Amino acid sequence: MALTVDTSREGGWFVLRIVGELDLVSSPEVRRQVHAAVAAGRRDVVLDLGEVVFCDSSGVGVLIAARRLLHSCGGRLRLVLPARGAAEGSHVNRVLAALGVRRLFAVYADTAAATGDGATPLSA
Repeated sequence: MALTVDTSREGGWFVLRIVGELDLVSSPEVRRQVHAAVAAGRRDVVLDLGEVVFCDSSGVGVLIAARRLLHSCGGRLRLVLPARGAAEGSHVNRVLAALGVRRLFAVYADTAAATGDGATPLSA
């Protein structure tokens, strides 16, 4: 499955909606998009990962690097990782939890929550 990245602005947030597989082949595109957003002066970024069906260590590395980049320039990174049901949940959420890095991210159930004022992240 090919990766697609759609961008939009919601309030003061720059949203990257990622669909497909976030792996060794596709993760450089996400990295490029995040770097381009920061280079364009965008400091508040939401990565909507609700439609990511697979994420490997390369994808996790891109998420961690994006967090580090935005933190270094005084920005904020929020992830959208919706629970699709008690049994399955979000694939990326399960991967981040299994690796013990889920707590590093501010995670929201949907884009509206992630871009809202006074939004409270989901617990890890």
